[in-house]
Amino acid sequence: MARICLTIEYDGTDYGGWQVQPNAVTIQSCVEDALAQIVGIPLRIYSSGRTDAGVHALGMRAHFDVDNLLPLSAYREGLNRYLPADIAVRDAQLVAEDFHARFSARGKWYQYKIYRSRIRSPLCCRTAWQYGATLDMDKMIAVAKIFVGNHDFAAFRSSSCVANTTEREIYTCDIKEMGGMLLLDIRGSGFLKNMVRVIVGTLVDVGLGKISLQEIKELLSGGKRCDAGRTAPAHGLCLMDVWYEKKYVKCLTDC
Repeated sequence: MARICLTIEYDGTDYGGWQVQPNAVTIQSCVEDALAQIVGIPLRIYSSGRTDAGVHALGMRAHFDVDNLLPLSAYREGLNRYLPADIAVRDAQLVAEDFHARFSARGKWYQYKIYRSRIRSPLCCRTAWQYGATLDMDKMIAVAKIFVGNHDFAAFRSSSCVANTTEREIYTCDIKEMGGMLLLDIRGSGFLKNMVRVIVGTLVDVGLGKISLQEIKELLSGGKRCDAGRTAPAHGLCLMDVWYEKKYVKCLTDC
């Protein structure tokens, strides 16, 4: 038995999210269908997490087990031959048998893009939230720093979130402007359902003067979802990378 870890990139626009669903085409179902073409039997793959419908990824990780190990190129070039154009395996690596794409992860990096213009951009419409209103960037940058650290993010999750605990640690939360694009990079130990999108929507409301720094502090102390900002659209969000415990790093990079 061998365990393989895939790094997968995808444009999530036309999919019902990552996880297999009975009434939608998903990223997981497409990868599993392609994998069956390679190995000859159905196999289940296990991801580092779930992305919602419309969310993208540059560095989604997913692992699976095989009895008969093929050359690693078969799980990269071979899978890409059967995958649609908006999904691609960027890398395939042999990992330890106790590696788990989700439970071995130490953190994730998400990036959210806001296209700041009143004129629509055909090139940005699938991967960025178009928002043309004037925003107070100084306030947004200052408030973004408040999210760093261990906090109770109960006010920043979807009502359908079923996580047992709402405390999470955020490592960095940075905002920068690049041309007409506003980029929010957030790294943390883990995230609740819709957490990044609610943080983004709340920061936009901060930039509009609707929510103050003090109100953010109160929200991070067990506040209510109804008092936080809007949920930013899914299509502006991208999972950039997932990283792992030190004992797995060599396998993930050298195998």
